[in-house]
Amino acid sequence: MSGESDSPKTWTPRQRVIRGLAVLGLLAVIWTAGLFWFAATLETELEVSDRHTDAIVVLTGGSLRVDQGIELLSRGLADKLFVSGVAQGVDLKQLLKISRETPEDLSCCIALGYEADDTAGNARETAAWMEDQGYASLRLVTAAYHMPRSLLEFRRTMPDIEILPHPVFPAHVKQEDWWRWPGSTNLLVSEYSKYLIARMRAFIVPVTR
Repeated sequence: MSGESDSPKTWTPRQRVIRGLAVLGLLAVIWTAGLFWFAATLETELEVSDRHTDAIVVLTGGSLRVDQGIELLSRGLADKLFVSGVAQGVDLKQLLKISRETPEDLSCCIALGYEADDTAGNARETAAWMEDQGYASLRLVTAAYHMPRSLLEFRRTMPDIEILPHPVFPAHVKQEDWWRWPGSTNLLVSEYSKYLIARMRAFIVPVTR
């Protein structure tokens, strides 16, 4: 009698399948809820702060980001502009041609980084540059959908640096009713997935410079 009551319950193959599907369904619900939360927390407009920072850092990925960085520099909101993740072979003259702004007089205050090929790399590259310059604060310019992951990587890599987020809003990304636009949906799904991976990596992998 005691042998029967104390023996562990065994699951039939059908029960294992049902249990597995239930777990997968629950995970899918949690992941989807997280996606909607992620999209809802993205900035939708920007109130530009006139606070001065030591540097403006632009993460490559669109001319709008570079345009905004140059405009902020021309307004005197930082001492220097650093563009991280520039493609090999692209020099400052070519970058300014791509940009709609052409402030040749500011070229002395713009530095380019060629080492980064992802957001974590942007953070490492910027950290090394900030340390070399002796700077303690930066204004981070990137797309609104990319900002959460960028802040996660930058604050993890540079915990002692003051970071002022400055999102930009590419016209092709429809943040409002994003689920109605396949391109925007795919972009946000991809970015949310990368954000989750970055958060998990932050708990597991130590920061390297």
